[in-house]
Amino acid sequence: MLRRNLLHVRRYPSLTLNTLLTPLVLLLLFVYIFGDVMSAGIGTEASPEASPGPGGGDRSAYVAYLVPGILLMTLGCSLVGTAVSVCDDMTEGIVARFRTMPIHRASVLVGHVVGSVLQAVVSVVLVGAVAVAIGFRSANATAVEWLAAFGLLVLVALALTWIAVGVGMASPNGEAAGNNAVPLIVLPFISSAFVPLSAMPAWFRPIAEYQPFTPAIETLRGLLLGNGIGGDGWLTVAWCLGLAALGYAWSLSLFNRDPK
Repeated sequence: MLRRNLLHVRRYPSLTLNTLLTPLVLLLLFVYIFGDVMSAGIGTEASPEASPGPGGGDRSAYVAYLVPGILLMTLGCSLVGTAVSVCDDMTEGIVARFRTMPIHRASVLVGHVVGSVLQAVVSVVLVGAVAVAIGFRSANATAVEWLAAFGLLVLVALALTWIAVGVGMASPNGEAAGNNAVPLIVLPFISSAFVPLSAMPAWFRPIAEYQPFTPAIETLRGLLLGNGIGGDGWLTVAWCLGLAALGYAWSLSLFNRDPK
């Protein structure tokens, strides 16, 4: 099942390109268009020794702040393709044929999940390479923190992919699956990906704070920059385990349900 899904990725490379397009455009836009102005508000916090630029802040400080959020956003952008792919399998008859074969039912879903996680990780590596090319540096992070950051990305990708699989199975067609997965892409925009929670209006701050992406972004930012993660690490792990368990149970229950 994993090989089947990887063949789909190879035969339809436009899906991977679409996954990369949004985070890359946002990365370049916020660095080169808004970077100087945005860094004016957080430059001192992110890099006290940075020298101010034309907008009142140092662009490199904002690059360091922005990149962890963009990496998590890359994972979110991959979820639409996963939901649509699962929905297509459920509605085009291939799953009905799988039901007649002597295979473990969960293997169909696991193949989708593992394939999607691998694709998401490759996308994160490519976006990270572009971030390094435009100035992102992680001089203070240790090898252990880099390894923990990679593990965090895989864990978040796994949890969100199981939710996307459930969304795809619950949708009547591919178009509906793509639309239903949009909230998973919107959540990073209302998190601490672009500005700190302290810079947000008081009425909006709880919306950004009490959701899975904000602690994940803060944890990844602390690991990549070597600034410490506090309690966000445990909170992120709890979110990921809860979402993964929920997505797995939801997906398997829908898959095992007798077709109408």
